Amino acid sequence: MIKKFNVKVNGVSYEVEVEEIKEAVNKSKVIEPKVEKNIPVKEVKVNKTISANSNSTNTVKAPMPGTINDIKVNKGDSVAKGQVLLILEAMKMENEIMSPTDGVVEDIHVTKGSSVSAGEIIIGIS
Repeated sequence: MIKKFNVKVNGVSYEVEVEEIKEAVNKSKVIEPKVEKNIPVKEVKVNKTISANSNSTNTVKAPMPGTINDIKVNKGDSVAKGQVLLILEAMKMENEIMSPTDGVVEDIHVTKGSSVSAGEIIIGIS
């Protein structure tokens, strides 16, 4: 069976004839794209050091190079484990850097808009 259609391409009309084939068509296997739903999140490395006054301090390091978009805490603030400390933009994505432990913010080594390298100390928590 032949069907006629009018097709417009770039403003020009064309009359086309299409033949419908009723024979068995070679059906190819459709492969669904593999989408990972549970993408692992990089963990922030924490180094524990002992200061001169024998209080222990955790240093939070940048897990990747990027730019500091926002700082959510101030020096002297109490923080809970898992609390967002700052937002680090890397590869056009915003990454929440969270506190690895309960404590008090001792030092903030970065400012909003500053660039950081992977492994650079960004916040100290005691």
